[in-house]
Amino acid sequence: MPQVACLGILVADVVGKPIDAFPAKGTLAAVERMELHAGGCAANTGIALARLGVDVAVLGKVGRDGFGDFLLQTIRRAGADAQGVAQGGAEATSATMVAVDAAGERTFLHYPGANAAFTVEDVAWPLIEAADILHVAGPFLMPRFIGEGCADILRRAKGLGKITTLDTVWDSTDRWMAVLAPSLPHLDYLLPSLEEARRLTGWETPSDIAQVFLDGGVGVVGLKLGEQGCYVRAAGGGEFTVPPFPVEAVDALGAGDAWAAGFLCGLTHGWDLERTARFANAVGACAVQALGATTGIKSFSETCAAFQFADV
Repeated sequence: MPQVACLGILVADVVGKPIDAFPAKGTLAAVERMELHAGGCAANTGIALARLGVDVAVLGKVGRDGFGDFLLQTIRRAGADAQGVAQGGAEATSATMVAVDAAGERTFLHYPGANAAFTVEDVAWPLIEAADILHVAGPFLMPRFIGEGCADILRRAKGLGKITTLDTVWDSTDRWMAVLAPSLPHLDYLLPSLEEARRLTGWETPSDIAQVFLDGGVGVVGLKLGEQGCYVRAAGGGEFTVPPFPVEAVDALGAGDAWAAGFLCGLTHGWDLERTARFANAVGACAVQALGATTGIKSFSETCAAFQFADV
């Protein structure tokens, strides 16, 4: 049975590096690397959890095409359960062209595809019932699910005693809090990036941002601060910032999803919040050291050894 049911967007990422500028129309420019990777918040987080030794099921939707087959194979090969991934319908699998510049910063061209067609009817509810944690990943790119549908799934899961968590992604429709607000009262943990959280709340500082989410009913807010580490604040009191681990970044793609996987891994171990956040930083640091969203993720023991987590 899965410890974590990871529900959300599944994307085929075509990653090129380095791309510091796009060629003029009608011309061609060579790049050093071009690779196909599994992507999307649910796939990235699910694969990372599986590599960390967490029993995880991935839930989402892909098309009946080569990209969809590739995602299913990759998820299964990583050791995650993919039976909650619906395959079919008129939409092709979601895909993103990812241009990574020499400094590791990313630019995206995204096709929503099957993610945009995902609804509550596609949710493999028995997997959520069997899990300890329901993690919703990237719902802003699931327009037929975000809003009341997402909130209802979280409410039902929480009513069954499940731990509920959610990680955001950039909202290209610019609806932000209007569609996320219904889910807040049903979330034990909200894990957005700082920039996404700023757009959601209208505030700048982590403390002010966290207060908005806590006032909305969230139990714990974990903000991903990128090169500054992370910030965590709980409704019951207490807040802290954990600095990042110094590593040489190659590609930041999937770093936030890796951080979320590290945080969820900590929850499965029953660690306190500070240890959980430190481990999340460690998993995120692993991710940025290789091209692709999950290529750099190590096993639990390797991650502990690399970042001196001998006491866990």
